[in-house]
Amino acid sequence: MSEQDYFKNALSDFTFEAACGGAIRHLADLGYTVSQIKEQLAFPTALEKVRKTVWEHMLDTGALCLEEPGKQGTSEKFDYIREYDQYGKASFRRVAVSAGGPGEPVIWRERDFSPERDGTFTDFLAAKCRENSPDNAYVSCAFGLNAERESASPKASFQVLDKRQQDYIQGLPWPEKIVYHRLDSRMREIIVKLYENACYRGTCYFLKTGEKLHIRNKT
Repeated sequence: MSEQDYFKNALSDFTFEAACGGAIRHLADLGYTVSQIKEQLAFPTALEKVRKTVWEHMLDTGALCLEEPGKQGTSEKFDYIREYDQYGKASFRRVAVSAGGPGEPVIWRERDFSPERDGTFTDFLAAKCRENSPDNAYVSCAFGLNAERESASPKASFQVLDKRQQDYIQGLPWPEKIVYHRLDSRMREIIVKLYENACYRGTCYFLKTGEKLHIRNKT
């Protein structure tokens, strides 16, 4: 990359960050989907740029993990600080903050979810998230995997979700691998809906209690 191209890219990144980077992250934290965020922005922004910014923010804050939860100790989270120079021009600085996670890998107690033993999936997940807190509960997601590598087509499984849930899932740039999403209230609703319609199989991770729960397709 030439010096001129590097300068153009740096200037473009700075302009984007100053114009809407912070707004995108703020709206994502409020629960807006990618399409809703794009509609709210005053600065014209490509949809793919919004998707990329939201995805990176979710990785930075721990809402998403690319590696199985519990394999590492304390992870880093990041925040963005607005600063002003002597002329009053704003800039943003990315700083690391402690995630406060456990210092040692989790030694898991593994088992399968059983409705006969555990009750309804909805009530079970809600109880486990209260016990562990949503920050310490994750679920595996294969939304980016090719259909032929799954027992059911991801696109077909999305049809059981309502529009709000579909917008959230389809707005994110899922890679072709298993990723892990924090079990917040929205993701609990999505996973329960998929499970109740025999469209989900995967694993839930509860870090505080050290439980790894395998979910099979409901029959």
